[in-house]
Amino acid sequence: MGENRYRFSPCSYLKNMRIIFLFFVSVLFLSVSEKDRNKKKVAKQIKSVFEIEKFELSTIIVDDIIKEKIWDEFNYSKFKKIIHNDTLIGYSYESKAPSMHYEFDYLIILGLDLKIIDSKILVYRENWGGEIGSKRWLKQFTGKGKEDRLKYMKDISAISGATISVKSMIETVNVFLESVNKLNQNSVL
Repeated sequence: MGENRYRFSPCSYLKNMRIIFLFFVSVLFLSVSEKDRNKKKVAKQIKSVFEIEKFELSTIIVDDIIKEKIWDEFNYSKFKKIIHNDTLIGYSYESKAPSMHYEFDYLIILGLDLKIIDSKILVYRENWGGEIGSKRWLKQFTGKGKEDRLKYMKDISAISGATISVKSMIETVNVFLESVNKLNQNSVL
């Protein structure tokens, strides 16, 4: 009658601790948003491209009158100056582009000459066509500047299974470069 039905067992204790630990790890992992992960990817890419450890991203102020002259698709809040040791060293632009079913996130890094130094697909959400994120394919955008207009299969090669994403990236880069050109013409850059 005085029998204790709930005996302490080291195995059950360890099992419960494992479950609690996995729960907290899952909560921590899920609490890191995609936005935070992209921010880290952007920082890592900028550090790698410029071979620096510390930098700041500074917002570029664009007057509303100038904004009216530029495409609606251009996301001003994502176009930033890259500052290292109080010196402007380039620009970054992080945005989204449509693919077949979803959007993908990308990054473009410009030099002071307003030519593309680097581009990166930050998040690609489709099941097919992930090759769009390959360094080899993205190198085709390197060196393109504010006056270039890229054409599918002429300037930028196709990728089997990613036609929509490839065309979308080309169009997105063209809109971006045209916007940079207009910002430059209006003495913003």
